[in-house]
Amino acid sequence: MKVEGYLFALVAVFFGIAAAAYWILSREPAGTAALVLSGGLGFIVGYYLIFTSRRIDPRPEDDLDADVADGAGDLGFFSPYSWWPLPVGASAAVLALGVVFAMWLVVLGVFMLVASAIGFVFEYYRGVHAH
Repeated sequence: MKVEGYLFALVAVFFGIAAAAYWILSREPAGTAALVLSGGLGFIVGYYLIFTSRRIDPRPEDDLDADVADGAGDLGFFSPYSWWPLPVGASAAVLALGVVFAMWLVVLGVFMLVASAIGFVFEYYRGVHAH
C-alpha cells in the first residue's frame, strides 16, 4: 500500500502546486478552490494508505522480489448472479435526473435508491442463496 500512498501524495503535491500557480496567474477563485480541494482529497487518501501500510503486513505488491504466485488465492467474495446493481444504477440515474428536472423525481429516486440498496445488501439473507 505504500506505493499507492506515495502516488496519492504526489497527486496532492501536484494539485497544490497547480492551485498556487493557477491562483497567481488567474486570480480566479472557483478553479483555485477546485484545485485545492482536489489536492486535499489526494492528501487524505495518500495519508490513509501510508498510515495503514505501517499497520498491516506487506502485500506481495509491495515486495520487489515477489513472484506472481505470491498473490494467488481468494481476493474476496463477488456475487456472481446478482441483478441488484442494475436497479441501484437506475435509481441513481433517476435521482440525478430529478436534480435536473423536478423535485418529485428526486423523492422518487431516493425511495428507489433506498429500496434497491436494501435489496442489494440483504440479497444473501433470503431465497436460494440464503446463508
